[in-house]
Amino acid sequence: MAHSTDNANVTRRDFLYVASATATAVGATVALWPFIHQMNPAADTLALKEIEFDLSPIVPGQIVTIEWQKKPVFVRRRTPEEIKSAEDAALSDLKDPQADKDRVQKPEWLILVATCTHLGCVPSNLMKGDFGGWLCPCHGSHYDTSGRIRKGPAPKNLAVPPYEFLSDTKVLIGAAPKPAATAEHG
Repeated sequence: MAHSTDNANVTRRDFLYVASATATAVGATVALWPFIHQMNPAADTLALKEIEFDLSPIVPGQIVTIEWQKKPVFVRRRTPEEIKSAEDAALSDLKDPQADKDRVQKPEWLILVATCTHLGCVPSNLMKGDFGGWLCPCHGSHYDTSGRIRKGPAPKNLAVPPYEFLSDTKVLIGAAPKPAATAEHG
């Protein structure tokens, strides 16, 4: 039987090269999968993906530290003076300019991941620092009443986790933000 001109140069050896390369690629994938899979979040971390928290016992001026995804989170019920101080801060004075209204959903409640953006220390909720917020005692970063960096080595503001108010007294931390409603044209 004559060979066609399309596969005249294909030999058994070429087939063996392709077959062995395919087998090697499949074998490498199967061998690497456990290493890649172990980088996924642990089941106990995924279980803490969202946490519901009751805000009713918190009085104005009080700060509560809770745990979400194995990270400390500050929940602060701000006083009218703290809100005014945060709203009146000039953005030009901030290292990481961000308006207070962009960091809170309700001015009275401030929810922050309590990890300093310098080296990951936990700022003290007992020491207020120079701007009435938090002081990171490790390296001296000062945060204001909106969690914005005002002084010290930290490069960024304290992070705001995703959250959603379920009612006036309940908040769901870790909730994915809801998409904005789109207007239907027609």
